[in-house]
Amino acid sequence: MSRERTFDRLVRARMELTGETPAEARSALLEPGGTGPPVPFPISEEAVQRRTGRGWEQWLDLLDEWGSSERSHAAIANWLIEQHGVDPWSAQAVAVGYERAHGRAVGERFEGFEISASKTVAVPVDRLFDAFVDASVRERWLRDVELRERTSKRPKTARFDWGDGLTRIHATFSARGASRSAVSLQHVRLPSAEEAERMKAFWAERLVALKALLEG
Repeated sequence: MSRERTFDRLVRARMELTGETPAEARSALLEPGGTGPPVPFPISEEAVQRRTGRGWEQWLDLLDEWGSSERSHAAIANWLIEQHGVDPWSAQAVAVGYERAHGRAVGERFEGFEISASKTVAVPVDRLFDAFVDASVRERWLRDVELRERTSKRPKTARFDWGDGLTRIHATFSARGASRSAVSLQHVRLPSAEEAERMKAFWAERLVALKALLEG
């Protein structure tokens, strides 16, 4: 027996709560600012169509087929970027929408808590990539932090152990033309919501420092 699709499950759950018809429930789920139970999606149907070329129902079906309910946030986002050409910001939004549809708390993953951060910088993607993987450059914007590289694929991805090795950093890089690029970063396996909040603030500050260094 095949599993029920995520979007169909959301429609059925809304119908049970509101008494709406299937068409009404489907429309409400895709309509920003509707009444009734909250819509789980972080951006509207129109926005996700414009940014990715697919709507929420299509993305949920594709992610179900790939087995995303059993995968981490970082794995989902990276799959969207690498296999479907979705930009890092939109990949994060689609991954969050899928996770909300499955009832996961914000920031909570299978292996602890996770935060995301991103930054666009006016330098070629190779230079942005080097700012992470070249320890001498990294020290200039990420002082007193020990990162141990696990894997990297130039100039697309890099993964690191953080500090004592209990948490990890996943970074994905994308070119935005010849002289602009973006990094999308996830810090995973964080032990608590409080630590996740602390690291979210930390990375927001450090990526500003990175931008200042590279554009200075």
